[in-house]
Amino acid sequence: MPRAVTWAEARCAEILSNGSVLSPQGLRLARAVGVKRPELIRVGVVQKLPLPEDPELLLAASHTGLLGPTTAGLTLGYGIYLVSGHCSNRLLSHECRHVFQYETAGSIAAFLRSYLEQIALVGYDDCAYEIDARAHELDVA
Repeated sequence: MPRAVTWAEARCAEILSNGSVLSPQGLRLARAVGVKRPELIRVGVVQKLPLPEDPELLLAASHTGLLGPTTAGLTLGYGIYLVSGHCSNRLLSHECRHVFQYETAGSIAAFLRSYLEQIALVGYDDCAYEIDARAHELDVA
């Protein structure tokens, strides 16, 4: 867990340093799904999501379905990665709901502890955080 948190915090710092602020429409989406501080969100559009260099973390992420070839978005605190060509209101609102979940948890470490435990117990698709994020997907702002 500590290595996963370290990796996530480093990626979050990258997005916060290099990412873009939300557009007015993105801010509306974030507010609509419950984000308390949408002005803090930064989005990094990338060709592919970053993967952990640590072999154990990479294996765990791929086996759980957390990071795979079809993953189009990844949220780490107030930082959101979106894969180029997959950006949509639906995906952004899903990822913004994860920002809300991070806000509620209080930290990257607290969120990841709960999130990864859920994935280990019930799988990615049946994880309560993913069910909640899918329930808050919006097609329009």
